[in-house]
Amino acid sequence: MSFNLQPTYLENELIQLLPLKASDFEALFEIASDPLLWEQHPNKDRYKKEVFEVVFKGAIESKGAFIVIDKKNKLPIGTSRYYDFNEQDKSIAIGYTFISRSHWGKGYNSFLKDLMLNYAFTYFNTVFLHVGATNYRSQKAVEKLGAIKIKEFEMAYVGEANRLNFLYEVKKENWEKRKL
Repeated sequence: MSFNLQPTYLENELIQLLPLKASDFEALFEIASDPLLWEQHPNKDRYKKEVFEVVFKGAIESKGAFIVIDKKNKLPIGTSRYYDFNEQDKSIAIGYTFISRSHWGKGYNSFLKDLMLNYAFTYFNTVFLHVGATNYRSQKAVEKLGAIKIKEFEMAYVGEANRLNFLYEVKKENWEKRKL
């Protein structure tokens, strides 16, 4: 069985992930238009429509992006995606994640990453997460998952300038031990 970058059956008790479609733009921009959402992000102007359009276009073109749906009310609360899939190294990255501030601190991000990591580890041995050097909330969140910071580097997001980022790694064997 080969890896599907956009499976249609990823869900748990809190959320459902659906493949991102062009028609999801307005719902996600409504969330992304909150400047406080990007306060610690390396690219702080993603709340602007013309900037978010570039980010969204990259998500659609990646063919690995999802819209995150809150199962309680069936409304969109954010997005995430798989990318940088490397069959030879048996690795993949998870990122470009954002969740509505109304859902911060309520476990949604953990449930999202748990869902994506569990699925990824059915095919891969290593999952990478790229986090902006000034994005302290995201750094804490991935460290809670057991991710280890392995590198600092300059990275350009789709259509954006290079910014200092940290590369975090989660190994399948560590993830499985953590789940016991």
